[in-house]
Parts: sequence; C-alpha cells; structure tokens
Amino acid sequence: MKVVHVVECFAAGTAHFINLLTQYTSCEHIVIHGERVDEASAEAVKAKFPEGVSFIHWQHAQREIRPGQDIKALKELIHILKNIQGIDVIHLHSSKAGFLGRAACFLLGKKQVIYTPNGAPFARADVSPKKKSLYILLEKMANKLSGQVVCCSPSEAHSYEELGIKTTYINNGTALPALSPATLTAKPEKTFTIVTCGRVTEQKNPALFNEIAASFVQQQDVKFVWIGEGEKEQRAILNAANISITGWLSKAEVESSVSASDLYLSTSLWEGLPFSVLEALSLGKCLLLSDCVGNKDLVKDGYNGFSFLTATEAIGKIQWLMQNREALRQMEKHSREWSEREFDIQIVSRQYQHLYAQLAGKEHELTVL
Repeated sequence: MKVVHVVECFAAGTAHFINLLTQYTSCEHIVIHGERVDEASAEAVKAKFPEGVSFIHWQHAQREIRPGQDIKALKELIHILKNIQGIDVIHLHSSKAGFLGRAACFLLGKKQVIYTPNGAPFARADVSPKKKSLYILLEKMANKLSGQVVCCSPSEAHSYEELGIKTTYINNGTALPALSPATLTAKPEKTFTIVTCGRVTEQKNPALFNEIAASFVQQQDVKFVWIGEGEKEQRAILNAANISITGWLSKAEVESSVSASDLYLSTSLWEGLPFSVLEALSLGKCLLLSDCVGNKDLVKDGYNGFSFLTATEAIGKIQWLMQNREALRQMEKHSREWSEREFDIQIVSRQYQHLYAQLAGKEHELTVL
C-alpha cells in the first residue's frame, strides 16, 4: 500500500508518531511536511526516519490561521497530491494539515482519508473563547468534506463526539525498551527525584510545575528535573531552587534519566496522548499527571499513579508516595504491564495496518511486520 502522510507541524510528538508508523507498518510511505524552524529543522527530523521514506516539502504550510497564506498552502497541497500516482490512503496529522488536507481531498475527490488530531485544537488552554469557537467551527466544516477522524486517545475521541463529530481512536504507542536489572531493582531511599520531559511551553504549564517544586524546596532529599528546552520567558518561570533544567538530551540519556527517577510528573494543560508520558509508562514509572485530555488515559488512580487538578493535590500525592515506597514500586510494575498490553507500538501499528488496508480495499493482501 502507498500511504501519504500530510503534516504541517513536522516536529516533536507529531513527527515522532509518523516516524513510528513508517517503521512499523509495511507500506510505502510518503511524507508531505511543513517546517517549524524554531523547534527543529526539517532535515534534522527527516534524518531520524528509516530508509525508504520519501519526503516532499510543503513550503506554504504554517501554524497560524492566515487566509492568504492558507489559500497558497491549499493550492500547493492540491498540486502535490495530484502528482503522486497510486495513492491508497492519505493520513492527515494535526489540525492545520487536517483542515487543509480534507479540503484538498474533497476538491480532488479522494475519499480514503484519515485525520488524526494528536491534540484537539479546541482543547487548547492558551487561546481565547472566541478562537476556540473558531476552531470548533473549522473542525465541523472540515468533517463534512472528506475522511474520518481517528483520534489518538479515548478522551480526545470523546471531546470530538461531544461536538457531534463521529470518530474512533487508536492509541498512540511507543517502542518498549528492555528494562535493565538496575531499573528493576528498588532504589535507595535517599533522594526522591521527580522528572518531566518536553519543551518548556505554556501547554506544559511550567508555572504549576514550579509551584509544586517550590513547596519542597526546604527538603534536601527531594529534587525536580525538567528534561527539555524552551523560550527564555518560559524557562524563567521554572525558578524554584530545587529544579534542574537539563536541556535536550539524547534518547539514551532521556531513558537513563527517567529510569533513575522515582516519579514522572506532567502538569500539562492539554495533550493528545503524550509520547513523553507513554515512554515513562514503558520504562515502568509511577505517574502523577494533571487531569487533562490525553493524560487521563494513561493513569489509573492507585494502580500506576495518580491524577490531580491542583498543586495542593499533587503535593499531597508526592508526600504520600514518599512515605509508601512499596506501593510506589507496585505502581511502577503496573505501568510497565499496562504499556505492554495496550501501548506497544507493534500492537498500535497492526491496528493502523488493518485500517489502511480496509480503506484501500486491500485486506486480502494484508501483511504485518
């Protein structure tokens, strides 16, 4: 099968998701992509993809809504799609590509189309109510044009169903790392380390992270680590004396740092199904996650961690976990087991392989890596 991926936001979790699909589904993959140079160059992102994936630069694609530029991007996308022969499925990723892609496919008469939001635009907490209403209108309009919505988590799917948009979901997944003996051994109870990973942005709510960390600043045996980087203004919010900001690390270094921690904390305002948390789950970490779309699908209270709404709740859970290390270790075990059952990329890729084959009418040819 020939699968064409269309993505404006060719960086971070979305690019990682497409990368995994190209690795674990047995299809010919073509990626039509924009570029966010402030986050990562397209060349750097492409270098991480497996051999055999083809790339086409979508020059006029950009994040914000600008009608003139968006019309140029739509015309360019139509031209690109017209010139690709033998497309079986078009998979659109994130909201801008989702809207322009469905408009282009409608105008070209293409019906084998999937749209995966990977973070519903109307769930954003950093935009005005007026802008949220615009996002909802655009999602409803695009839904009438072409394709089907396939969300990346149950809670994201529910948010679309609440708008009257029929949808289904396939969980995001991650490659499960082998756990070293050191990972499986109980850690000495000296320093209690709480880690998070991701770009320091308003979405990740550094203010809440800082508030939680600041409440432990007098306790020398508690430290907080933020793996990632961000703009100066957002970094400045993380000013509690017990927070270390590592900057970007290699994949091996991230896995090592997360594995060595006692607790994974996410203070996000909204998510799709976050890969950073999925990877912490796969490493067998106890999770403490803000109760937002996406996060809520990855934690079961008392089973593999806890969800929270306020800093006070989060602080109380950290204190409880520090005093109940045996319960914490049991939750770590549950995280890994749950990851193996539901979030292994090999399971997720088989679900996408079947969906692609179903849309292409090629179920009789189905082979899975």
